[in-house]
Parts: sequence; C-alpha cells; structure tokens
Amino acid sequence: MDHLTEIRPKDISDNIFKMIGSDWMLVSAGDKTGFNTMTASWGGFGILWHKNVCFIFIRPQRYTYEFIEQHDIFTLSFFSEDYRDVLKICGSCSGRDVDKIEKTGITPVFTGNGGIYFSEARTVMECRKIYYQDINPQNFLDAQIKDNYPGMDYHRMYIGEILSCHVSR
Repeated sequence: MDHLTEIRPKDISDNIFKMIGSDWMLVSAGDKTGFNTMTASWGGFGILWHKNVCFIFIRPQRYTYEFIEQHDIFTLSFFSEDYRDVLKICGSCSGRDVDKIEKTGITPVFTGNGGIYFSEARTVMECRKIYYQDINPQNFLDAQIKDNYPGMDYHRMYIGEILSCHVSR
C-alpha cells in the first residue's frame, strides 16, 4: 500500500454513505492463486463487539461469494469517479466468464495478511471475517424489502473486523 497512508477507521473524512451508496466499492477476496472482485453498493461501517467493523452483502450466485467463503480476509476498495467504468464492468460481468483485471486494466496488489486490493484505489480497508448470516425473508418488517429479491436469492451478510484502513496521500 505504498501510495496509501494508514489511518484509523474513525479518521476517515469522506462521507461513508456516499462512498458506498453513490461511489460504490470493489469487494475482493482470494489470493495469488485465484481471486475475484465485484462491485457493491450495499454495506456499512460501525462498532460491534468492541471492534471497528464493516458489513457487506453478497448473493450466493456471485463468483466472489466462493472466494469470500474460502478465505478469511477480504478488502473493500474505493475509487475516484475516474474509475466509474471499471466499477460498472466489475458489477456487470462475472469473473467466471470474463477476466475483469484484463478487461479493466486495474492492478492487483496482495497484502501480507492474504488480502487483495487494487493500486488505483483511493481508500482500502482490509477486513477479517468474524461473522456471517443469511438474510431471512421471514424477518422483513417492511414489506417493500422483498422487492429487492424477485428471484428469492437472498444475500449473505458478512461482518468483517477492519484490520487496516489506508487512504491516498
């Protein structure tokens, strides 16, 4: 993370709601032998169990799901608006069918903890899975939530302890 400076998660000055909901992020998992990344715009950050955490949601049919399941470490990479097309490709193409790295030209970097992020990112969070739970539609208290699941392909939520947070200098 040579062009990035480590900061405490509580020192992030960007608007987290904008970063996730509008700017989007790449969720990545795997290692040098194989990895995948996908664009996400659902998730959040906070404090849980006395830890700085993030929570992300991945549908089981996504290729990245396999890598998150197999590895303890995942990363969240945030980019400037210049990379919107990269995020669109990583969100609309499956890594099963397309080499996203070749197609987008982004540069994978592997961390000492076994994570993967992209050198073009402006903010990177490396996280360790500490909990997961499948979304249960019986627990929807707002009937409109089901509209997000016409195929009844409910997400799995992962909570990750934030191991490190880096921002561009």
